Amino acid sequence: MKKLFITTLILTLSFQLTSCKSEVKKKTVKKEVVTAAFSLETANNSIDWVAYKTTDKLPVKGSFKKVTITKNGNGDTAKDAINNAEFSIPVSSVFTNNPDRDGKLKKFFFGVMDNTSLLSGKLILTDDTNGIASITMNGITSDLPFTYTIEGKEFKLNTTMNLDNWNAQNAVSSLNVVCKDLHKAADGISKTWSEVAINITTVFK
Repeated sequence: MKKLFITTLILTLSFQLTSCKSEVKKKTVKKEVVTAAFSLETANNSIDWVAYKTTDKLPVKGSFKKVTITKNGNGDTAKDAINNAEFSIPVSSVFTNNPDRDGKLKKFFFGVMDNTSLLSGKLILTDDTNGIASITMNGITSDLPFTYTIEGKEFKLNTTMNLDNWNAQNAVSSLNVVCKDLHKAADGISKTWSEVAINITTVFK
């Protein structure tokens, strides 16, 4: 009986020691997190645009308040992080500091387009000052050339989009109808231009 007790005690202690070792091993396992030196996901990104109205070509400024990086966007340099980055922009994030205008853009401009709850694209840097943005809008993917600069941790992109290249004439006409009087100049002609200037600024952290 004494031998049985001792044997049972030894087995119990052995099991407890083995369990403790296993627990210690589990606690010391750490997941290695690799952080890129430059990341678009953590950068401050601003997407500003300028549209035009009336025959005098008066500017209407706006922006998109949200952008999601859907692929790539990381690198050892700012250029590496930008090149081949893919993104999407919800049109619901359009902002002009005028709620009435924002509503019209969502309903009568983007709302007229095909499959355009999101604007999506990919940035390709072709050299040290030029690049191409492959933009999908209104069910069409088309290339948009742009120029850019990189100074330290700041990336700036400038381009002008011609909406005709995305077959957006119906959307432009739709917006012009609902904004007819607001888009009239002294000549009495109502006009909404197909040109949109785009300026993107990214400041990496």
